[in-house]
Amino acid sequence: MSKIKIGDQAIYDARVLGTPRMLVLGLQHVFAMFGATVLVPLLTGLSVSTTLLFAGLGTLLFHLITKRKVPAFLGSSFAFLAGYAAIAPNGEPELLPYACFGVACAGLVYLILAMFFRIFGSDKVMRYFPPIVTGPIIIAIGLNLSKSAVTNCETNWGVALVAIVIIIICNIFGKGMVKIIPILLGVIGSYFVAACAGIIDFTPVKEAAWIGLPISYDRTVFSLFTGGALDRGLLLTSVITIVPISFATMMEHIGDISAISSTTGINYIQDPGLHRTLTGDGLATTIASLFGAPANTTYGENTGVLTLTKVYDPRVIRIAACFAVLFSFCPKFAAVIEVMPSSTIGGISLVLYGMISAVGIRNLVETHTDFTKSRNVIIIALILVLSIGINYSEAGAIVIPAGSITIDLSGIAVGSLVGILLNAILPEKDYQFNKGEPNDTGVDLEMAQGKSIPSDDEENK
Repeated sequence: MSKIKIGDQAIYDARVLGTPRMLVLGLQHVFAMFGATVLVPLLTGLSVSTTLLFAGLGTLLFHLITKRKVPAFLGSSFAFLAGYAAIAPNGEPELLPYACFGVACAGLVYLILAMFFRIFGSDKVMRYFPPIVTGPIIIAIGLNLSKSAVTNCETNWGVALVAIVIIIICNIFGKGMVKIIPILLGVIGSYFVAACAGIIDFTPVKEAAWIGLPISYDRTVFSLFTGGALDRGLLLTSVITIVPISFATMMEHIGDISAISSTTGINYIQDPGLHRTLTGDGLATTIASLFGAPANTTYGENTGVLTLTKVYDPRVIRIAACFAVLFSFCPKFAAVIEVMPSSTIGGISLVLYGMISAVGIRNLVETHTDFTKSRNVIIIALILVLSIGINYSEAGAIVIPAGSITIDLSGIAVGSLVGILLNAILPEKDYQFNKGEPNDTGVDLEMAQGKSIPSDDEENK
């Protein structure tokens, strides 16, 4: 394959790849995103098939809105796991549509921020969402989910430990693609051990059809308004609980677009612009949630593949999106994933939730947060204590009567709102967003290894 120069780096010219190679590269992107994307429905109770469908469709919509310029894949977002857990703690099918409604509303918040970026510019908008606010929120998200991870591990600690050990070995010592997909390899290894131990019931796999529709109407948000038993209080609670999480995920989005820009040597912050990328991500999240799929987000794992292959043509990503849509129409494929034992899920989530919190800490460190300032310490303290303390209180939320309904404010919701408000009114704000160097947002909820994976040649230097 011939190479061309962009900046100081040589990349492969996708124009001479040919269709077979483009298809293989597209499959590789599916392989990279797959483990994390299907893990979210496994943790929440949402449909795997619906998740794959709207990961593909959401990616195609994102590319359409961003003028087909940005090589980004949209997969399942982990940031909203706490929101799903607050509304449907055990993945109850009758409660998940309420959680999805809240996530759909969170996606619309992206459109508001996109409008602000378009009208006022990034530097004026980002001052209200500095790392001093988003970092502690991310830390709290991971810690609030820790109990469910341990509970799942307790079903079989042996199987859970297999997943944990594989992830650690691949993440620390792996090279190339192995380093990019430790979660997927952990799932496969732990799943295999559980199958050999005879603790998996494969009956649902045998009974599942090879071809089927990936959407079930009773799992969609629309079913809430046609069933005649709508719980308006729970619907409002879902919005108030989940929407504040979007403040962190929007910063995550900016961090991911920054990483893709750094990888390709093309400034996507300027063209097509954050207003377009936010709009694409937000609309993809809203549409996916309305049909019962998880929220979407730009994926760091696929940015790692870009770094590894040096093929930045967005058409390769769109091929991957088409593969995801194709796989969503195979119920047997989804059934293989859905019979995964709880202990495997527990081992994976134990690492994942801890890494989410660790990333929040990293955000504060890398953005040089000044802990000598009392205002910063107060903001962090209140966000953490409110977010975690309320979640583990007896009620699990702040209950507010509002006429004939009650509103339950989760710890994450309260902590987020308090943090944003305090940062806005307290003096000595020192955060400046530089759109020329947007990595100083410091927010990225994806697995750390998905950001910058050196090639084998670079590692040997």
